[in-house]
Amino acid sequence: MGERLMRAAVLTGAGKYKIEKVPLPEPAAGQVRIKLEGCGVCASNLAPWAGPEWMRFPTAPGELGHEGWGTVEAVGEGVSSVEPGDRVAALSGKAYAEYDLAEADQVVKLPPALRKLDLPLEPFGCAMNIFRRSGISAGQDVAVIGIGFLGAILVRLASNCGARVIAISRREESLGLARRMGAAETIPMHDHNQIIDRVRELTGGKLCGRVIEVVGKQWPLDLAAELTREGGRLVIAGYHQDGARQVNMQLWNWRGFDVINAHERDPNVALRGMREAVSAIESGLIDPRLLITHRFPLERLGDALNATRDRNGNFVKAVVVP
Repeated sequence: MGERLMRAAVLTGAGKYKIEKVPLPEPAAGQVRIKLEGCGVCASNLAPWAGPEWMRFPTAPGELGHEGWGTVEAVGEGVSSVEPGDRVAALSGKAYAEYDLAEADQVVKLPPALRKLDLPLEPFGCAMNIFRRSGISAGQDVAVIGIGFLGAILVRLASNCGARVIAISRREESLGLARRMGAAETIPMHDHNQIIDRVRELTGGKLCGRVIEVVGKQWPLDLAAELTREGGRLVIAGYHQDGARQVNMQLWNWRGFDVINAHERDPNVALRGMREAVSAIESGLIDPRLLITHRFPLERLGDALNATRDRNGNFVKAVVVP
């Protein structure tokens, strides 16, 4: 019998990729091999896709895909926590492929009740961890700037706990989604001063006790600070990966608000969020079908990345499937 092969995407340059047939990876001790059902497309992929100077091509097969889910097909020596046939989501890094490896202690089992859903669980877990670090409680005025995948989930979680959520976003489709997720107020993200004036009006001049920036650009970060009241909390959930940022330190000092960088790097914290996300989805609090709007075959990874970049129409999040 010949060597088993799988299909995997390889980025070959800025905006370029190919699908290669490569050897099926073998799980080492403590690892599992997952037959992937799909992988979510993350906005963090867009900078490598654009081909900045620091990016090195070609990538390893499947690389950049880190939101995979599927079924355990094989386990390495010493693995007893999962077994072949278990449906799981994983923290892994080469999931733009038919198969990927993950450490056995970095997978989360998916309950049978969710078997019909696409579940790129890692970003759902990110949203749960951002929400926890935001410290939102009932009765607070909360502004969420940027209603994409993460922003929409945060609107849902904040409104569910009794906060009054003001959603601010560029596209009318995004504002409509925010209303479906429980936003009490929506504001188009067009004019800086008009947004500030409207939030002042809605909050009786007090501004917001919690502001979550989920865009990853300079202007939304500036706006977020302007909307945070004295002694409040500014939560940076946008992924700022395209260069340095400037902040109005005079404003930050004067307002005396806390600043939270809500991205987690500890795998144990990421897994905690993923498990919390399973519970939220299973209970019906979060419906992935409202958030995963586009599905592409692996051969159209470029289209999935471009759709994630352009965010036209009702786009929220894309997945690619083998």
